[in-house]
Amino acid sequence: MDHKKPEVDPNAVEKDIALENVRDIGANLYAEAEQLSADEVEQEGARVLRILDWRLMPMLYVTYVIQFLDKLSLNYASAYTLIPDLGLEGQRYSWVAAIFNFGYLFWAIPANLLIQKLPIAKYMGGMLLIWSVIVIAHIGARNYAGILVLRFLLGMAEAGVSPCMMVLTSMFYKRSEQPLRMAIWLSANGMATMVGALLGFGLGHAQTTTLHSWKLIFLTIGLLNFVCGCIFLLVVPDSPGAATFLTHRQRVIAVRRVAENMIGVKTKQIKMGQALESFYDIKVLCCAGIGIACGVINGGVSNFASALIKGFGFSGIYATLLQLPTGAFEAVIVPICGLVATYVPNSRCIVLAVVSLIPFAGLLGIRFTSLDHRWTLVGCTWLQYIIGAPVIVSWNLLSTNVAGHTKRAFANGLWFTLYAAGNVAGANIFFSREAPRYSSAILGLLVCYAGIIFLSIIAYIAMRWENARRDAATGPIEHFEGDASAQAVLDGFKDMTDMESKHFRYAL
Repeated sequence: MDHKKPEVDPNAVEKDIALENVRDIGANLYAEAEQLSADEVEQEGARVLRILDWRLMPMLYVTYVIQFLDKLSLNYASAYTLIPDLGLEGQRYSWVAAIFNFGYLFWAIPANLLIQKLPIAKYMGGMLLIWSVIVIAHIGARNYAGILVLRFLLGMAEAGVSPCMMVLTSMFYKRSEQPLRMAIWLSANGMATMVGALLGFGLGHAQTTTLHSWKLIFLTIGLLNFVCGCIFLLVVPDSPGAATFLTHRQRVIAVRRVAENMIGVKTKQIKMGQALESFYDIKVLCCAGIGIACGVINGGVSNFASALIKGFGFSGIYATLLQLPTGAFEAVIVPICGLVATYVPNSRCIVLAVVSLIPFAGLLGIRFTSLDHRWTLVGCTWLQYIIGAPVIVSWNLLSTNVAGHTKRAFANGLWFTLYAAGNVAGANIFFSREAPRYSSAILGLLVCYAGIIFLSIIAYIAMRWENARRDAATGPIEHFEGDASAQAVLDGFKDMTDMESKHFRYAL
C-alpha cells in the first residue's frame, strides 16, 4: 500500500532551523506554534487573553496596591509622632525620606540583571517577602541611625518590583495590549493612596494599644505585604511556558501571541555589547531623562504632601485624610491614559506630553493662589498625584521599543537608577523655611514637567524618523508577507536589539 508523505512547509522548516540554537525560553513553543493556522491563533488567542487577564491582572494589581502602601507608609507615619519619637526634626526627616532612594539607586541595575538571570516570579515574590520583614522591623527603630538603615534596605528590596511588573507584562501581553494593562496595575497607586489614607486615619484613632500610631501603620502594612508575597509565589508563573493554569496548547498560543512583540520571551545570556547600546540610544536617553524628572516630582510630592496640606491650615490627622482624593485622581486618570495609548495608534508620546500639562497647571495654582483659598490649594496638590501617568507611559515606551534582553535590562536599570536619584533630589528641595509655599520646590517641579514634555517630543521625532528610514529601505512592515514578517519575530527570538534588527518598528 502506497502511503503518501505529509507535505512539509518549507517556511516552517527554515524557522525551525533558525531557532535551533536560540536560547530564548519561548523558542521551542514558538516552533510548535508554526503548525497552527492564523485563524486558530486568533480564535484561541482571544480565550488565552481572557484567562491571562483573570489570572494575572488581579494579582499584579493587588501586589502594586500593597507595595505602594509601603512607600507611602513614611508619609502617613509622619503625620503622627514619628518625627519627635525618633528625633527627625528639620532636614533629618528629608534624609530619612531620601535614603530609601539611595538603596534603590544602589540596587537598580543589579536588580534588573537578576530579573534576566533568575525565574522572574520567584525573584519578585522573594523580594516582596524580604520587603515585608523590613517594613515590620520599622516598629523596632529607636533613633535616627536605625531608621536610616531600615529605609536603605527597603529601597534595595523595592528596586526590582516595578521592573519585574514591566517584564511580566511584556512576557504575557502583545505590545498593543500593554499600555492599558500597565496603566491598570499602576493605577493601583491611586487605590493604595485611598486605602492608605483611610488606614492611616483609622490607626491614628487607635487608643487601646501600647504601640504608637506610626508603629501600627508599619506593622499593618508589613503584614499585608507578607501575605501578598506568599500568594504571589503560588499564583504567578515565571513565563508563558510555565503557566500551569494554561493547557500545553494554550501555552503555545500565548508564546505565539507575544512573538509579535519582536523581542522574544526571555534570554538569560548577558551581552555587554547590548548594555553599551542602551547608553547611546536616543529614545532610551529620552526615557531616562523623563525618569529623573518623574523621580524629582515623586520624591517631593509623596513625602511632603502632608506638609503641604498642613501648611494650608489643616490638622495632622485631617492632612492624612485629605490625601484620599489624590488616589481617586490617579486611579481614574492613569487608566484613561492607558486606554488612549492602546486604542489610538502611535499616541504614547503625545499622551505623555499632554497629561504632564495637568499637574503643571496645578503647580502654578499652588504658586500663585492666595493662602485664603485653602481648598483650591488642596485641589492643586491633588493634581500632583497624576505623576503616575507619565511614569507608566515612559515605562511602556521602554518595554515596547527596546529589543535585546540585556539592552532592556540596562535601559530599565538606567531609568530606575535616575528615577531613584530624582527622588533623592525631590525629597530635598522642600525647605522648611519656605513653608507653606515651598517656592524653590514648586519651581523645580515645574522645570521637571517642562522637561518631560520636551523629551517626549524628541523621542517621538526620533522614532518616527527611524521608522520612515527603515520603511524606505525595506518597505513598510505592515506590507511584509511570509518570510519577511517572520524575520522580525525570529530576530526577537535571536535576542537581536531593536537597532540591530532592521525589521523592528517602533511604537510611538
